[in-house]
Amino acid sequence: MKPTLAVDVAGLRLPTPVMIASGCFSSSRELTGLLDLRKVGGIVMRTITLDPDLGPPAPRMAETPSGLLSATGLQNPGVDAFIDELPALTKTGIPIVASIGGRSVDEFKRVTARLVALRTVQGLEVNLSCANEAQDGRPFAGDVVRAGEVIAAVAGISRVPVFAKLSVDGVDVVEMARQCIGSGARGLTLVNSIAGLAIDTESSRPKLAAGAGKLSGPAIKPLALLAVYRVAEAIPEASIIGVGGIATAQDALEFMAAGASAVQVGTAMFTNPSAPVDVAVGIGRYLVEHRLPSPDALRGRAHERPEEKAEA
Repeated sequence: MKPTLAVDVAGLRLPTPVMIASGCFSSSRELTGLLDLRKVGGIVMRTITLDPDLGPPAPRMAETPSGLLSATGLQNPGVDAFIDELPALTKTGIPIVASIGGRSVDEFKRVTARLVALRTVQGLEVNLSCANEAQDGRPFAGDVVRAGEVIAAVAGISRVPVFAKLSVDGVDVVEMARQCIGSGARGLTLVNSIAGLAIDTESSRPKLAAGAGKLSGPAIKPLALLAVYRVAEAIPEASIIGVGGIATAQDALEFMAAGASAVQVGTAMFTNPSAPVDVAVGIGRYLVEHRLPSPDALRGRAHERPEEKAEA
């Protein structure tokens, strides 16, 4: 029997387990002609806030030997402009997940309230790396209690599955995951980009106008993979979407073995726009070669004891 690539991640139904990560593209127009969106599992849009945000000054991106350093902040046109764009996105036929941000619990709640009545968004990804104005600009992702308050506020009014996007910067990711699941998150996205710095040796100044930035790409893959493995080990019932340095089917298979039900591709798309499709094709080929019925059969295999694998 031919295997299926379809997965159900905590109620979020995807035709393939490979999604486009948040922050890569802000509209369907940017994706037109780059890849066949009908072959993508889903798309997480750029984080939206209640009001438009211009983001930090340029330069905002710098290449590193093994990843991309960026400081784009929360640049976005605001939730109302996002809602206006939704009809065009809906025509692509792929599941749409809205990434939401805010500088206070109330702002997260107000953004969610604007999206509640929409039938075109299949999930919400809560960007907990936003700065909390009430806590001297420290990110919600670094405070277990505040993160739980955000998730509780969003999940309390959302009609679609809520996923908490977590960081590994200076936090116990397992403790944070438990808090978010306990506060109402249906699933977790692991992990967000990681703080980093690049310096121009000619000027002896940071390459980014904002100074520090966030690192994504191959360099963070081992850290993201460990976070998925640790959370899956501690909370086996948690639905996890893995992200961080995924560029090939092999990368995705590692994340699934670690405990992810689906994955997101981000930085790799800047050099290979069709990466999400290529990764899905590779997963499908692996399923056929190993006579497995679906990606669900791959999930968590790294946690099995040797005797369990022998029996399988």
